[in-house]
Amino acid sequence: MRRLVLAVVTICAMHTGTAAAQPPAVTIPRVSDPPVIDRYLDGQSIPPGAHITGLVQREPGDGTPTSMPTDVYVSYDTRNLYVVFICKQDRSKVRAHLTKREAIIGDDIVGIMIDTFHDQRRAYSFITNPLGVQMDGISTEGRHDDWSFDTIWHSSGRLTPDGFVVLMAIPFKSLRFTSAPAQRWGFAVVTLVPANNETSFWPHITRKVAGFAQQFATLEGLEGISPGRNLQAIPYGTFAAARFRNDDGIQEMDRAGRAGIDGKMVLRDSVTVDVTANPDFSQVESDEPQVTVNQRFEVFFPEKRPFFIENAGFFDTPQRLFFSRRVADPGVGARITGKAGSWTIAGLGINDRQPGHAVMVDDPLWNKRAGIGVARLQREFGDQSNIGIMMTDRQFGSRSNLVVGADARVKLTANWFATGQVAHSHTVSADGEDLNGALVYAGLSRESRHFTYNGRYIDRGPGFRSLVGYIPRVDIRQTGHDVGYTWRPEKSRLLSFGPELKSEVIWNHAGDVEDWSLAPSFDLEFPGQTELGFEISRAFERFEDIEFRRHRFRARASTEWLRWLRLNGRYTRGTEINYYPGPGMRPFLANGESIEAGLTVKPSPRLRLDQSYLFTRLSTRAPVVTPAGTASGSIFTNHILRTRATYQFTRELSLRAIVDYERVSPNHSLVDLKHEEGLRADVLLTYLVNPWTALYVGYTDAYDNATPGIGPDGPWSRRDTPASPVARQLFVKVSYLFRY
Repeated sequence: MRRLVLAVVTICAMHTGTAAAQPPAVTIPRVSDPPVIDRYLDGQSIPPGAHITGLVQREPGDGTPTSMPTDVYVSYDTRNLYVVFICKQDRSKVRAHLTKREAIIGDDIVGIMIDTFHDQRRAYSFITNPLGVQMDGISTEGRHDDWSFDTIWHSSGRLTPDGFVVLMAIPFKSLRFTSAPAQRWGFAVVTLVPANNETSFWPHITRKVAGFAQQFATLEGLEGISPGRNLQAIPYGTFAAARFRNDDGIQEMDRAGRAGIDGKMVLRDSVTVDVTANPDFSQVESDEPQVTVNQRFEVFFPEKRPFFIENAGFFDTPQRLFFSRRVADPGVGARITGKAGSWTIAGLGINDRQPGHAVMVDDPLWNKRAGIGVARLQREFGDQSNIGIMMTDRQFGSRSNLVVGADARVKLTANWFATGQVAHSHTVSADGEDLNGALVYAGLSRESRHFTYNGRYIDRGPGFRSLVGYIPRVDIRQTGHDVGYTWRPEKSRLLSFGPELKSEVIWNHAGDVEDWSLAPSFDLEFPGQTELGFEISRAFERFEDIEFRRHRFRARASTEWLRWLRLNGRYTRGTEINYYPGPGMRPFLANGESIEAGLTVKPSPRLRLDQSYLFTRLSTRAPVVTPAGTASGSIFTNHILRTRATYQFTRELSLRAIVDYERVSPNHSLVDLKHEEGLRADVLLTYLVNPWTALYVGYTDAYDNATPGIGPDGPWSRRDTPASPVARQLFVKVSYLFRY
């Protein structure tokens, strides 16, 4: 099977795709006076620049004129690219809220996408809402958009009697491009009208062809520009005063400060070197709530720390060989990312202090650091195709993990893509044992307006390890196929509907079937971001040599019909495995039920209230034999509740409060869980000038239901209410960007 997969990938790599139709071109002028937004609010004055109009829908229509007529004017000078949007919209229908940076999803949106290397593979995205609140990202063909990207640019927006006007000024210093005297960039304009589920582009970007960048227009007229010297230094400092409960249940006080600096240099206009000393790896925003109870495999939490999120896409591979949250507490690090012709390069070297604090004090590795290195090289060829190599290395004393691999993405036709990856790992454990393993991945996908397909084959050997990656399961051979068809009726309140079938089978390397699943579903889409979905599934799972057959029904719904209200919910009911049964018991099948619900209210343009609730319950299907006799009823319930309020005083200044509550109520005879109840409150005052110049002042207060004393949950007894203080902390964090 492995040889067959490799042969298929090799054959696919020899096949290039079909070119798309020739896109239009626009020549923009150089201006001596930059545009000023206040001049264009009367609807009579015309901004300088090349005039672009005639945006057409990508969805729900394909080529239908946009419902929000938009005139766009593009110009430049020595320092900046300027874009002015004049949008005609019923003022009562405009969705615009004064929010923190990046939190504009749900508002009307205007933006541009720029492919500065004109290679039809990667593009910057700059978008704003009608009040000029920013969001930026990187779009790479064949990958998810990377909205963690941040850079410095300027925007302003004003509501007008018949719509709104937005001005963008994007410094060339914030972009990466070649040093050619005359530039030719890929360029597209985008608008989003959420009330109509509408996304429109200029030029026409259709779903009939997979990918975005190859359908961009060509932006010409840019001459004599350069990012120039781009040196950045970002010093930061934090101070925290905390009162916390130690392992013996005694309250202790702690005061700590930390300072460090991040630096950035741009070489040859397109290669970026980042260095850091005692970096700022603090996480101001907390993770979104997720259910972690009764999970067989590790739950994935996305990266939020500043140093790792920029240009994270350079390290992406089909199977995630680098997951930055594996680096817990580094001291110094350096990263290089960039593009030279058809080559892209990425490298990371960093150390991690956490492993040296996780061993006993008398261990020779106490207080030592793990060294981590990651390197990636990628070559583009043909039409949106690429091939790359990847290496990760982690050393901690005599323990080591080395992973080397190669991957490729090949465009076969306008809609079909093939993806492949191979990797090999060598691991030396703490006792000196050598462990070797291989990974193989092959994928085939089709993207179009109606028919979609995603097929994949994954082979991970029993000895494969990626200690800095996210590989939750090994010793598998897995194949999966997702097939869907979407109807998009014209002139209908039902914008789209259609079925999807997902199937998957997993074997181990001994040839035993470990899992299989079959899940048909049906989705419907209406205006106002209103969606309904239904899914039924049948599955088989082998766990601890016991064969389980599961079934599940799931329904979901969401709507943002009103501009001030969003509702979403999902209900699941079926059978689930109790992975962690009580003492002296084997895993067994149980009835499962879960609810996920969310509510967002925006009573004013500055105030946002969010409420989320997660509920999970496992109960017996029939009386279960335990060492103490039979038991039935509830196995456990898990409640997670988050209340969040945000008030935006200005674009820079905001106040946010979060209250988190979680309760786990187990039946100790049926499940190996502790009765836990926690309450946590966070208040954060933020003054954010840009992603690197910011002041944060925060306070955290946390309680749980544990007190010292022997009880059914071990050395701690558990109350019925979270009345025991766990930690209180006041912290201040300040950082400042120096840019030369």
